[in-house]
Amino acid sequence: MKKSRLEAFSDGVLAIIITIMVLELKGPHEPTLSALWPLWPKILSYLMSFVVIGIYWNNHHHLWQVVEHVKGSVLWANLHLLFWLSLVPFVTAWMGENQFAAAPVALYGVVLLGSGCAYYIMVRLLLASHANDSLLARAMGSDFKGRISIWLYLIGIGVAFFWPWLAGVLYGVVSVIWLVPDRRIEKLISPSAR
Repeated sequence: MKKSRLEAFSDGVLAIIITIMVLELKGPHEPTLSALWPLWPKILSYLMSFVVIGIYWNNHHHLWQVVEHVKGSVLWANLHLLFWLSLVPFVTAWMGENQFAAAPVALYGVVLLGSGCAYYIMVRLLLASHANDSLLARAMGSDFKGRISIWLYLIGIGVAFFWPWLAGVLYGVVSVIWLVPDRRIEKLISPSAR
């Protein structure tokens, strides 16, 4: 299978996920700015999730620029990632509707953890199917960002039951870590590196 088919399918699924999330936002019935205030939890949870999906899309795109070929196990790993990301609209809506209560924030963390683990597994399977001196192998290295993200999600899930706001901060830290696409890949694919 050509990697372009996997990329196109993934792009389509991620676009649908973002569309579903925005459709969950319902405008207020009053035509005043003050009518937006009660919606702040829903808007904030949407913004958080939009950034998360955007980060996955961006990093997925960068990763696939250095992938040379796709095996069946990678197809399943990519579907595994898309499964977890497809749950983001549900937990986003639940968290926003319940004003960042403990259980929804914890479940949001579980979905983020599942997504992070799925991405990590996909990268490991890709590395296993590429040569040790491939662009992919040189770009990924030890994947410190991937491992630290999983730990931060685990800690966030644990503290969500006591301090949901702190869990949100930890989830945000992971987003900041990944906000800039992997520079190792950027360096390898830039024209000056060739």
